[in-house]
Amino acid sequence: MTKGGAHFTSQELALVLSHYDIGIIQQIRPLVAGSKRSPKQVIVSDKGKYLIKRRARGKDDRSRIEFAHSIQSVLSEKKFPVSKLITTRDSNSTFLEIENHIYELFEFATGVRFDGKTESVENAGLMLAKFHSYLRDCSLRPTEQRGCFHDSKSVRGHLKKISSDNNGDTHKTSSSLMTIYNKASTNVNQTGFDKWPCMIVHGDWHPGNMLFSGGKISAVLDFDSLNSAPIITDIANGALQFSIVAGRPDPAQWPDFLNQENYVNFIKGYCGKIKLDKTNLRILADLMIETLIAEAVLPIAATGSFSNFSGADFLSMIHRKCVWIDSNRNELYAEVKKNL
Repeated sequence: MTKGGAHFTSQELALVLSHYDIGIIQQIRPLVAGSKRSPKQVIVSDKGKYLIKRRARGKDDRSRIEFAHSIQSVLSEKKFPVSKLITTRDSNSTFLEIENHIYELFEFATGVRFDGKTESVENAGLMLAKFHSYLRDCSLRPTEQRGCFHDSKSVRGHLKKISSDNNGDTHKTSSSLMTIYNKASTNVNQTGFDKWPCMIVHGDWHPGNMLFSGGKISAVLDFDSLNSAPIITDIANGALQFSIVAGRPDPAQWPDFLNQENYVNFIKGYCGKIKLDKTNLRILADLMIETLIAEAVLPIAATGSFSNFSGADFLSMIHRKCVWIDSNRNELYAEVKKNL
């Protein structure tokens, strides 16, 4: 049993694997990675090495899985680094449904986690640009449009709930974040954002969703957040995720600043494939503020915490980082322009 999370029973695993033609199984071992609600096992057989995964509840919408698999197929044809989906023996399907559970089998992806090196950051930016380029003319669209973090009623609703549920510093912090969020949304809207074309975006482009080899992405692992939105939202989220500085267990000790070198190198990598104009580069700061707030407030509004962190401490850290981005937006813009 995988400690502290969902797991496969031996009977369940035997039944699922019986639907695939992967040869004689030689070894099976659990893989502790990603969501604890989605159990994973590494399978070694005489035909290769595989990863079997059971979808967590809430991540098992059939239409969204079909859409994600279709996008992965398009990307695979373009030689984009995705883990190959193994189809079932009888129905040739890329996923398996048994007793209200959905399973996926992949060729095992090799690589290492993000090492923080310049070439890895720059390649992450480049590969996001290739992702957008390869899907630019793709006619596929998600059956259900998910809300974007920009100018979101949902984000404002969560901030209001946090504010009303708390007194003292947390109330003040959430109220201040509302002001910061509204200012950032207004700045973006003034560029005519609502008229910008929507395309397929990854929606969660961050180091934990990819593997690297030799300073290049060897596999993008997660396509659960695919959406249709202006691609600048994807760029802003990616730039933030690759430049945010954490490190210590206590978010109260996390620094305010971003890693400016990583920020510049990510954008530089992206612009090696797709150029960004002055307007796009300038609103990155506002969009990073919006996505930083949006990512934090939903779990804090629902549970009072963010993962294992105190909601009050985490929200205070988010506030400090948002203030830093807002105060240093001109420097961030100037550094990018200087290096492009």
